Amino acid sequence: MGEWTMKPKRYVPDLRQFGALCEGNYHRLRRLRQLRVEDKPLCEIELHRENEYLGRVRIQVLQTARFTETLLLEQIHNSGRWLNNPQMTVRVYHDAVMAEVISCYRDTQIAPVNDYPNRFMHHPDEKVQVNGFLADWLEYCLKFGHLPLEHAAWTAGEGAD
Repeated sequence: MGEWTMKPKRYVPDLRQFGALCEGNYHRLRRLRQLRVEDKPLCEIELHRENEYLGRVRIQVLQTARFTETLLLEQIHNSGRWLNNPQMTVRVYHDAVMAEVISCYRDTQIAPVNDYPNRFMHHPDEKVQVNGFLADWLEYCLKFGHLPLEHAAWTAGEGAD
């Protein structure tokens, strides 16, 4: 190694940025969960853009504690064959007003910092990227999400008097 060879700079997470991202995810998730029917631990939301069906998202409460909840968010159906159905486990901290992805797909834990390159080719900032994806996905669900038709306030025959 020569004296001109530089060692790559180690990634240092920006905790303010990550905290703001998790706080935003908490508020997005809270608004999205207002679409649920009653206080059931399972909520399904259909995604529609005008008359086009885009898919269905399920939010399931896996665990509840005094100040936290663990949720499973998954897209159980989509209209395109090219799209992988996202599946994430999210820990919601009500006392800290934050929501953080704790697992995604088959990854049971997401390290805050990864050495790069690594065996699984995770990015150094994988945790920030996964939480950023959650923010985008929740925004998409808020923009196009509706209660499924089976939960409509009335059926077609009831209101036609």
